[in-house]
Amino acid sequence: MAERVALVTGGGAGIGEATCLRLARDGCAVGVLGRRAENTVAVAQAITEAGGRAIAVQADVADKDQVEAAVAKVRAALGPITILVNNAGIEEFTPFQEISEQAWDRVMDVNLKGVYFATQAVLPDMAAAGWGRIVNLTALGAQSGAANMVHYTATKGGLAAMTKSLAVELGAKGITVNAVSPGFVLTPMAQRAIDGDLFPVPYEQIVATYPIPRVGRPEEAAAAIAFFASEDAGYITGQTLGVNGGCFT
Repeated sequence: MAERVALVTGGGAGIGEATCLRLARDGCAVGVLGRRAENTVAVAQAITEAGGRAIAVQADVADKDQVEAAVAKVRAALGPITILVNNAGIEEFTPFQEISEQAWDRVMDVNLKGVYFATQAVLPDMAAAGWGRIVNLTALGAQSGAANMVHYTATKGGLAAMTKSLAVELGAKGITVNAVSPGFVLTPMAQRAIDGDLFPVPYEQIVATYPIPRVGRPEEAAAAIAFFASEDAGYITGQTLGVNGGCFT
């Protein structure tokens, strides 16, 4: 993987941060993209201090111009991008009848349109190389449903369908497209939901029903992402791997 350059959106915290560190450990140069400069800079610095190559870039993935500018910076600093991890996302807990149009659009723009922008921006590099790996982050809630999260789960369900369609379209170009679907992984976003008591029941009751009755770690999701990004996954595309403690709902 030493010749590969990866771009990870939402790379400043949680699963994104763990993925940046894991891909760097596997030998990739990493573009750490996020909205908060202090977070992305810290992750990129951790990689460079460990002997790797990384650059922090700031962008709101819902803004096409910002995404394209960030991709250009990564390309100029590290080289053509052939691995893309579409991890950036936001969630919101609101009963369906109370979701405003503004809130609906914002979740759609970040979670779904952001993937569209980032993927279009890096595809020329992958096509030119005849090799590419795209890994999208969906969510268990897209399969099981989740109360008070209709707009969030709708984006993740759309992303699952987008993953399959892109896999069909891009496979002949040497580009694979797969998805990782985390269950209850303890990220800063999940911690905010716990602290805000936003789940219908205490989270301990949720994970107690899993065959592996605990919360997941960001590093465990990152390991699945790193596999899909690897040479070993070259004949795997259009697939979704659940990292969810065995919750099969």
